[in-house]
Amino acid sequence: MRRKNNGYYTIGMVAEILNIHPHTLREYEREGLIKPIRTTGNIRLYTDKDIEDIKFIREMTQELGVNLAGVDIIMRMRKQIEQLHEIIENLEQALRKKIEEEQARKSSLVKKEPAHIVEIKIERE
Repeated sequence: MRRKNNGYYTIGMVAEILNIHPHTLREYEREGLIKPIRTTGNIRLYTDKDIEDIKFIREMTQELGVNLAGVDIIMRMRKQIEQLHEIIENLEQALRKKIEEEQARKSSLVKKEPAHIVEIKIERE
């Protein structure tokens, strides 16, 4: 197996790694399922993430019988879910920070005993 160049794989390398025909990779690109970067010479370069996506596409189509349109929808939904998870994580971090700030603020306040109410009776003549 050939080594990847600068963290990228050529179409031939990916085809060899995944035992898939280069035409299939071009088809996935045409369908918008993968988007390899292009060199100035218009050579497709794939990342490790692209390879993981291709494995996912093959699993969906070959093992589960999903067509490419279905795979596209699934991949878009998966990406949205990942983005939502990231938003949730950011919100959780912001909330934890606010809670810590509020606890620090409360602990820095001077505690005062509650005032006692004293009943005073005034007698008139």
